[in-house]
Amino acid sequence: MSEAVDVFAPLSTLQWVDRNLLKANDYNPNKVSEDNLKLLIQSILTNGWTLPIVVRLDYTIIDGFHRWTVAGREPLYTKLQGKVPVVIVAHSDKSDDIYGTITHNRARGTHLLEPMKAIVKQLIDDGKSIPEIGKQLGMKPEEIFRLSDFSRDDFLEMMTKGIHGYSKAVIYKKV
Repeated sequence: MSEAVDVFAPLSTLQWVDRNLLKANDYNPNKVSEDNLKLLIQSILTNGWTLPIVVRLDYTIIDGFHRWTVAGREPLYTKLQGKVPVVIVAHSDKSDDIYGTITHNRARGTHLLEPMKAIVKQLIDDGKSIPEIGKQLGMKPEEIFRLSDFSRDDFLEMMTKGIHGYSKAVIYKKV
């Protein structure tokens, strides 16, 4: 990429297009678990669509393959009326497309343990329930427990707070 790039150009192409016009590239090394795809759906339902899909002029996806994938699933497909937001980049060759895919993926980074512990603690301190935290952050209760620094008993009490329809466990001893 030796030539100067107009950093405003892609956003000037923002448009909603039929998701079926887009196609995957053949080199993306990024894989996402089914649980994280469900989390992505939840994120879009909670926050709205916040990031457009980056495509070449021929609608081959450079970044946003997983957003495109979940946009084809219900309830998103219906809510979006089969459309997805795209921005178009006009790279001079395929290597620039590959660079774009990899740098978008790598630039997102990873979550560090201590900041995630602080986030979970803050959410619990704010009165959020374990099921709500799990749903919104895509975490299983065990993961929230590991990040919470609460004792097992305290955590189990928090998990069951507000849950109705369960009776207390009783221990029977053979005499």
